Parts: sequence; structure tokens; C-alpha cells
Amino acid sequence: MTASPEALEMVTIAALAAEDKVATDIIAIDVSDTLVITDAFLIASADNERQVNSILEEIEDKLREAGHKPLRREGTREGRWALLDYGELIVHVQHDDERDFYGLERLWNDCPRIEIEGLGKPDDAAGADETVAE
Repeated sequence: MTASPEALEMVTIAALAAEDKVATDIIAIDVSDTLVITDAFLIASADNERQVNSILEEIEDKLREAGHKPLRREGTREGRWALLDYGELIVHVQHDDERDFYGLERLWNDCPRIEIEGLGKPDDAAGADETVAE
């Protein structure tokens, strides 16, 4: 079993939204073979509490625009480890310290990573400038 097409679409939207708000170390994990409650985890880091909440709000806005509404939100008041539960996707946005301490990606290391198209690629304008400079 692999993550559903809807879960993969949601992962992509959420990951790109997190990147837009300068989240770091964004990874997506297919947990569908291991867990029955969800298909995928998206994990992202932020430098401070304000940025954790900013990233979370951007993800929520972009997923809402795509027709998805979270079933549950947790941890937004503290801004250290916030979670959005969309059923098929669970988004974890963590302060760098929590990310290092809890190591979610180490816990789920035996699950396959989900490649996210467009993540980490430079803007078209920046890419064109780099090509010209070479």
C-alpha cells in the first residue's frame, strides 16, 4: 500500500507552502504501510516560535484553497511543535530544538520518503540568472 493520490497532492501543497515561509529541512514520509490512521507525514523546521506559526498558517491557507480542511490543530499556542491533522496527512512544524530532540524522521526511518516536485528549486528568474552566469 502507498499513500493515496489525495495525500500526495496535499503533501506537495503543504511542502511548497512551508518552503514559501522559509521552513527548513522539509521532508515527507509515506507511513501508509505502518499506520492505519494516516498516509503521510510532512515534517518541517523553523528557527523560532513565530515562524512555526507563520509556516503553519501558510500551509493551512494553501490547503484550504485546495479544498482541504484540518480535522484538528494542536500546539499552535506554544509555537514549539505544531500539528495539523488532515486525516490522510499529518503536518508537523517544529522549532529546531524540538526537531533535534524528538527526531521524528529517525522514528519513521524505515518508511519511504516522498519526493516533492518543485521543492528546493530556485525561482525561474534566479535559475535563468545562474544559467547566464555560467
